[in-house]
Amino acid sequence: MIIALRREISSALNSRLRSIKWLCTVSPPLSINSDDRRHSLEYSIVSALKSVSSSSSPSLFIHGLQLQCHILKSGLDSNIFVRNSLITMYSKTGRLSSAKSMFDSERKFDLVSCNIMLGGYVKSGCLNDAYELFDRMPMKNCVSYTTIMMCLAKNEFYVETVSLFKEMMSSGVFPGAVTVTIVISAYAHLDGVRNRAKLLHSFAMKLGVAKAVFVSTNLIHLYCVDSCLGDARVIFDDMNAKNVVTWNAMLNGYIKAGRIDSARELFDSMPEKDVVSWGTMINGYIQVGRLSEGLEIYGVMRRFGMNSNEVMIVDMVSACGQVSNFSGGRQFHSLALKTGFNHFDFVQSTLVHFYAACGEVEFARRQFDEGNKNHVACWNALIAGFIRNGRIDDAKFLFDEMPERDVFSWSTMIAGYSQIGPPNAALELFYKMIDDGIEPNEITMVSVLSAISSLGSLTEGRRAHDYIVRNSISINDYLSAAIVDMYAKCGSIDSALEVFNQIRDTATDVSPWNAIICGLAMHGHAAMSLRIFYDLQRRSVKPNGITFIGVLTACCHAGLVEEGERYFDSMKRVYRLEPNIKHYGCMVDLLGRAGRLKEAEEMVNGLPVKPDAVIWGALLAACKMHDDADIGERAAENLAKVEPLHGPSRVLLSNIYADAGRWTEAFLVRDAMQRRRLSRSPGYSGIV
Repeated sequence: MIIALRREISSALNSRLRSIKWLCTVSPPLSINSDDRRHSLEYSIVSALKSVSSSSSPSLFIHGLQLQCHILKSGLDSNIFVRNSLITMYSKTGRLSSAKSMFDSERKFDLVSCNIMLGGYVKSGCLNDAYELFDRMPMKNCVSYTTIMMCLAKNEFYVETVSLFKEMMSSGVFPGAVTVTIVISAYAHLDGVRNRAKLLHSFAMKLGVAKAVFVSTNLIHLYCVDSCLGDARVIFDDMNAKNVVTWNAMLNGYIKAGRIDSARELFDSMPEKDVVSWGTMINGYIQVGRLSEGLEIYGVMRRFGMNSNEVMIVDMVSACGQVSNFSGGRQFHSLALKTGFNHFDFVQSTLVHFYAACGEVEFARRQFDEGNKNHVACWNALIAGFIRNGRIDDAKFLFDEMPERDVFSWSTMIAGYSQIGPPNAALELFYKMIDDGIEPNEITMVSVLSAISSLGSLTEGRRAHDYIVRNSISINDYLSAAIVDMYAKCGSIDSALEVFNQIRDTATDVSPWNAIICGLAMHGHAAMSLRIFYDLQRRSVKPNGITFIGVLTACCHAGLVEEGERYFDSMKRVYRLEPNIKHYGCMVDLLGRAGRLKEAEEMVNGLPVKPDAVIWGALLAACKMHDDADIGERAAENLAKVEPLHGPSRVLLSNIYADAGRWTEAFLVRDAMQRRRLSRSPGYSGIV
């Protein structure tokens, strides 16, 4: 079919060339005016050059060169329309030097010629030449500005794109639909888009281009970026014609906002789906942890004859790693082998991560050995895999063997020492990272601060905080939470409060709130901790399970039993949060401290999960506080079953017996401890 089409084009060009030759060499009939003859010749030449420009066939380009020879012979090379057609032919067929030579030979700037050269430079990636020509142009129109703006946006210079648009408007040049589309897309990558979205929407309506499909589609995307789904849906529903890109933009908006059921409803109503539609829906299910439904959608896609791409396979393998679905991940690995996607470096690193996440470290190592050793992400994935499986020494050995390290390599290794220990090794590695000239990022500093929190070194903590400020490291919610947590755990709750108050009104994630609520509760400032929680409830930030651990701990310290019960009840009733064993442990401690030991024991016996040593220990400590030997004895027996070598619990039970005057039982417990060589670790302070 392609060969036949080329023959047809070639035949048409040959016919047009013959007619041009005839016009150039044959004397015209007396009835034909010479101006008409000349205009007919110009039209034929321009049409023929346009045909050559739109084709990528080398043989057709030869016809274009022949045509240029006839142009030179006929003296039409000075005709501006013919010259612009020749420049277009050379620039569109990749002969930029020839196009530039012809353009430079012009005596004066022609706006159309300049725009053609701008397009040629942009298409060929000669960005500096494009900028230079644009600055030299004495006059610019909408096409000139739009071409450069398209180039800037394509290279992710979004701020510069918007600045050029403002310059265009101040110069009195009105934008077209394509210009508006580029500007909307640029604003989607910038902060504070909500007000801008409405402004640009109004602007597009005034220009009369808001109904254009590509303008409406970009407006939908812009609104969805800031989760203004209501505005996006109004535009979507108002569109008379929608293409698959429009549907995908709205679908992606629902997915990004976590509204997976709304996304599925829209997905099912799509008249046409491409691989992006299927991939977006699958990725949405993966993000919310509904892997089985993601796999179901994937199966339907395959039955429709749609093939996976490499991004989709990476998403599915990553999802299988998250839930340790070894068998599912192996199937997608096989699919990657069949399709050849396993040769992509990012697929290789994802497979390494998957096997390590499933605890199959040897499989991960084998996959790493088969991969590209120059790909740093593969090294990082295996190092992270070793750390995930507690093999910190293997991770350090691999780290030392790396031919090249990036900031993620250092951050991963520092995080490993911070999590597994020793924490001082994390600090040593951090200082070596700086000595080697690698600049830490916010992820690195979170791990560094976590290590300092474990060490309890306020001096090191202040030094790390000062380093963050001096080096202008971006302080996101997670890093601010780490700073607050560090100060609280290192004993400086005032510094923790000072940092929190600086970011209180800008935090969009609950983690900084959790850090200060838990920190204040840990320091015994229960009233202040609960006041901050009350402030959190009035904001759009939603509490999570960690928040309620801090709240319940504060209630324990202040003896606020009724308030604690109310907060505990609100977890499921108001916030749809399922309490875990730590929350139950806080409630047992709260009831036990208040002397409501029977209720505490009933709660422990009725737990939906098996009580651990912490819960039995809390009940036992409460029995010691309130001299209840009977419940204390049962708590101690259950604690011994969960953790037979737990020395402190046997000491508590012995003291309970002693306080109750049951000296024989106290002696027997102490004797059993000596025979089994159980002991209680001495207390110490971690604050330096």
